[in-house]
Amino acid sequence: MAPVEQDALAVREQLFHERVRECIICALLFASLYILCHFIITHFKKHTDFTAVHDDEDAAVNKIALELCTFTLAVALGAVLLLPFSIISNEVLLSFPQNYYIQWLNGSLIHGLWNLVFLFSNMSLVLLMPFAYFFTESEGFAGSKKGIMARVYETSVVLLLLTLLVLGMVWVASAIVGDDAASRQSLYDLWEYYLPYLYSCISLFGVLLLLLCTPFGLSTMFTVTGKLLVKPRLLEDLDEQLSCTRFEEAAVSHRI
Repeated sequence: MAPVEQDALAVREQLFHERVRECIICALLFASLYILCHFIITHFKKHTDFTAVHDDEDAAVNKIALELCTFTLAVALGAVLLLPFSIISNEVLLSFPQNYYIQWLNGSLIHGLWNLVFLFSNMSLVLLMPFAYFFTESEGFAGSKKGIMARVYETSVVLLLLTLLVLGMVWVASAIVGDDAASRQSLYDLWEYYLPYLYSCISLFGVLLLLLCTPFGLSTMFTVTGKLLVKPRLLEDLDEQLSCTRFEEAAVSHRI
């Protein structure tokens, strides 16, 4: 074998080993987030009559919906922690550039994590969360056999009809706003352009909702804290309390 071919083969083997290592690291990170989110959801889940069912079919449906929600929460938590993880890994690599044990924190791993988070975020927003909601509400088509697959068929049909409805509404709105062939043709580029825009719009809506709800949450937190905490007696004005007591005594004496 020629030296050039040997070098090319060695490079391909090295790239293959790096890809395998990155996949293992991504799988371990996501498994850790998934286990953490599972404990969080099971801790805060309300034990209502709907969840504490005795039917095996309903229990299986609730378990599947719980796993889908756990997956979505793990993806959301990964999206939140991805930027701090990127900054910390970059600082660690700059501080210890010659350390062999931290070379796995490279740019290829961070880029792969960003791609996976973006892909799973779109999949969770468009597919998993609507499927989990319709799956818990489904009962199967009339006349069909009862079971998990009947609910899966009904959920798939409802989700497909909802997707067609949303796409039709977007198509009509685009045709009304820009009444030309280019605006209609641009809707065919759904996968390349509109899914990133959809993710950005949903993220913007979440940020606006956070900015809207944060002041009310802070005011409620301070109100509850003020009710729970007892005012220290060192800050009380005794003369003012004596004056109020004398006025109350005079009012009661006047009424008598």
